[in-house]
Amino acid sequence: MAGEGWTWDETLYAGSAAFYAVGRMPYPVELAEATRELLALDGRGRLLDVGCGPGSLTLLLAPLFEAAVGIDADADMIAEARERAAQARLTNVSWHQLRAEQLPGDLGRFRVVTFAQSFHWVDRPAVAATVRRMLDADGACALISATTHQGIDEGDLLPHPHPRPPRAEITALIARYLGPVRRAGRGSLPHGPADREELVMREAGFVEPTAVEVGGGTVIQRTADEVVASVYSLSSSTPHLFGDRLSAFDTELRTLLAATSPNGLFSEQRREVAIQIWRPEKP
Repeated sequence: MAGEGWTWDETLYAGSAAFYAVGRMPYPVELAEATRELLALDGRGRLLDVGCGPGSLTLLLAPLFEAAVGIDADADMIAEARERAAQARLTNVSWHQLRAEQLPGDLGRFRVVTFAQSFHWVDRPAVAATVRRMLDADGACALISATTHQGIDEGDLLPHPHPRPPRAEITALIARYLGPVRRAGRGSLPHGPADREELVMREAGFVEPTAVEVGGGTVIQRTADEVVASVYSLSSSTPHLFGDRLSAFDTELRTLLAATSPNGLFSEQRREVAIQIWRPEKP
């Protein structure tokens, strides 16, 4: 699971779906290109995206497959994903409100199963073992690691006239309202999300992965509303966690942003996205 002593509950991302779609930077097109090359995709087979959220990765990769399936435990995330798929006129994608622990869920077999910023939230040994059994003979599991709510905070001045969002100050403001221990639904993650995913995958019967990083370095412009949405897109600061203090927090957050950039525009440099391609061990 995500961390010692933490138990999943349905409020993990409650109320964050609309903010997630706006506040998270989209995955770079290089991610789709690298996935296609690494897996020799040719338009055939099916994709399963586990913990799909509002479809950020599902919609990017769906054109590479005959069909794609996105699952997420949060009903609002699935509704948002359906709406975005309709806007993009993608007709080869289906959506299911389903926890990873409920797989295989009569969904069938897949050429590729992806976890984008979601593997640490699940019962990893059980889910990895189930996913292995759901793969086609030549199938693979892709773990996508990324930080899409914010960019790189350090380094040289950005080649844009707008300042970076004051992320350190935002973190301090959240801690003042919610306390110093990272929140996650009704629980907390005092030691952060679970790690050692490579050990989990090997024990589930996958072999040494192919790993690449793509898409870093690009500087993008963001509005104050997008920065606010990025805060509410996090499991550690979803709107419901603030209770009746949400309005006060929102006012302080927007005041902080206005003091940093009076015109409400910011620049952030994308972080690289890491891909690990895991293939089942041959019998």
